[in-house]
Amino acid sequence: MATVKDWISAFRLRTLFLAVATVVLGSGLAWREDSFSMTTFLLALLLAVSIQILANMANDLGDFLKGTDTTGRRQGPTRTLQGGKISAREMKRAIVIFSIICMVTGLILVLNIITRIPRSSAVILIGLGGASILAALFYTLGKRAYGYKGWGDLLAFIFFGPVPVIGTYFLHTHLFNFQPVLPAIGIGLISTMILNINNMRDIENDRASGKVTIAVRLGIHGAKIYHAGLSIASFLSFLSYNTLYEAQPWYKYLYLLVFLFLFRIMDGIRRKYDQALDPYLKLTSLSGFLLAIAFSICINI
Repeated sequence: MATVKDWISAFRLRTLFLAVATVVLGSGLAWREDSFSMTTFLLALLLAVSIQILANMANDLGDFLKGTDTTGRRQGPTRTLQGGKISAREMKRAIVIFSIICMVTGLILVLNIITRIPRSSAVILIGLGGASILAALFYTLGKRAYGYKGWGDLLAFIFFGPVPVIGTYFLHTHLFNFQPVLPAIGIGLISTMILNINNMRDIENDRASGKVTIAVRLGIHGAKIYHAGLSIASFLSFLSYNTLYEAQPWYKYLYLLVFLFLFRIMDGIRRKYDQALDPYLKLTSLSGFLLAIAFSICINI
């Protein structure tokens, strides 16, 4: 039987920082509009973390069932299913439990503001929540898993960037407008960067297993150029937000110093291959988390 330590390993704690970052970012933007709600923040945080854990577990199960994790060529840390610490049956049960947690938390979030928003907005929120759960489940699960067809980067960008940031902002403010869009794009690009590092690390194993990621399509050198493009585009997204909404005073830009870490990571990746890329996953996730906190402070001082 799996232990608590095994389940914590299956949750992949190092990936959760960016899930938290999306909620911090959306809430920071709402705070700027004097529309922050602690109840909304805590529920959104629970939902974001639960969806990330659900995605991690479904990813483990999907890759295990397809044999991608059992080739002996995977470069990342041994996963719990791969190492026999958790059985497929136990993982399926946990996926069902977390799917229910996500659905219930999402419905509570909507019901918490249902009297203050149009019915059409409630329908959109529920639809986006359902789509987020499905995206988490079917990255590697199922015969038509989109992660095996090269769509992982786009879906990671959408559902770990614009959807949670703009969704959190709306849950606080009850407004749909352009203000959260550029920061949402910026953090979504960082989510894509994390997936790209993961896929560069496992590029040979994925190619041999028939998992056609963007990294497999571009090749390792093309994937590194792609990563540099994502890094620069993320920086420009945040800078553009300041140009439009926080052009003055100068200290509103201080959070951009966090990109020194992301650019340092970009440079480090240029000279690394295979397992040597693995530490950059946690570093990129932490940098995204730090960026969200610094951004939220800078726009509110």
